[in-house]
Amino acid sequence: MAIKRRIDELSGRAALREWAENAETRGKTARPTLAMAVRFALEELASRAEGNSVEVRVPPFGVTQCIEGPRHTRGTPPNVVEMPAELWLSLVTGRTDWASATQTGQLHASGLRADLSAHLPLIEYP
Repeated sequence: MAIKRRIDELSGRAALREWAENAETRGKTARPTLAMAVRFALEELASRAEGNSVEVRVPPFGVTQCIEGPRHTRGTPPNVVEMPAELWLSLVTGRTDWASATQTGQLHASGLRADLSAHLPLIEYP
């Protein structure tokens, strides 16, 4: 079943591209653009890795469920990945890999299915 997207794909890609360009020059991305890029990337992950066994959290901007497996419905999910927005977008765009991200101490992943390395990067920008 396809996910319902809330972020227009063209707008989401533009926000992600703007973030990538700013990250390249060490510039700051406006909060609304950052939020759109994060939410678009979460939707993209959910559409490519459909399922409900892993919850990916990028506070305060968004959360999604992905990866096939046992469905979680109540309480704290057994498979959770949480990280800040900048790290999430670095993973999404291939600027950082999963192994490096886990070593930063900013990425928290728990559960047997919480390794997203097979699904990242989603969109690479040079």
